[in-house]
Amino acid sequence: MKQTIDRVVSELNTILLGKEPQVRLAVCSLLARGHLLIEDIPGMGKTTLCHALAKIMGLSYQRIQFTNDLLPADLLGYAMFDKQAGDLVFHPGPIFSQLVLADEINRASPRTQSALLEAMEERQVSIEGETRPLPTPFFVIATQNPIEQGGTFPLPESQLDRFLMRLRLGYPDPKAERELLEGEDRRALTDRLGTLLPREQLQSLQQAVERVKASPAVLDYLQRLLEQSRRMPGLIYGLSPRAGLGLLRAAKAWALMAGRDHVLPDDLQAVFPAVAGHRLEQGEAGKSAERVRQLLTTVSVLE
Repeated sequence: MKQTIDRVVSELNTILLGKEPQVRLAVCSLLARGHLLIEDIPGMGKTTLCHALAKIMGLSYQRIQFTNDLLPADLLGYAMFDKQAGDLVFHPGPIFSQLVLADEINRASPRTQSALLEAMEERQVSIEGETRPLPTPFFVIATQNPIEQGGTFPLPESQLDRFLMRLRLGYPDPKAERELLEGEDRRALTDRLGTLLPREQLQSLQQAVERVKASPAVLDYLQRLLEQSRRMPGLIYGLSPRAGLGLLRAAKAWALMAGRDHVLPDDLQAVFPAVAGHRLEQGEAGKSAERVRQLLTTVSVLE
């Protein structure tokens, strides 16, 4: 399993240059069945990463450009009366794909944002009184512009909590940027990618994540992190039980990626910034990194 995952990460690294930590976390989020939020300025490779992931995993893919006039029906689909059929016929929206890129999610109205986030949580949509399941696997990558940019509707904390991880890609280092400038167009490279991890194998890996063990000592460490976050000055509330479950699931996926069937404290620490950062910001931009650092340095691994 580790060799397969390493091949996937290696192939993605040929497309998104100089971003191996972020690539590994994106794959980890997918294996943990969690949705991913990427927050960065335009042009950093967010769309390229999503498209490459879909190609390598052999997943059906839809990119939805969120705008202020996008309606929930544009996203979920709608039922329309068909004269020939003599009944309502459902026309599925772009959300009925295995990998959905919700591009610039914070440019859509709160109503449309809520429709997406509800579908993410329930993995189904209800239209005209009928519940329709979404495809399996179902993975949403949402991109978000920095909130200081104009025309944005910031996601509330309760909705940010629906995302397992938040990443920032950032600028490439000079070596990677030079290779990018001298190399072939990323879109052409992505189009030539083949399937390395078929859907059945991906689902098998997702099931394997659930079988990774966490010892009582590791769970004690996880609980201490959660409890300390709830006592931090300046925070209205700490990490929720859902955040704790997400952190454990992400750590199990990280352990599986390393070829282990058990979680180490290092696994929790590796995924902690991506899982906890957006949950610890609480309206104070730039504060989360310091809070994450404080928790990881002040909470003892062993007690």
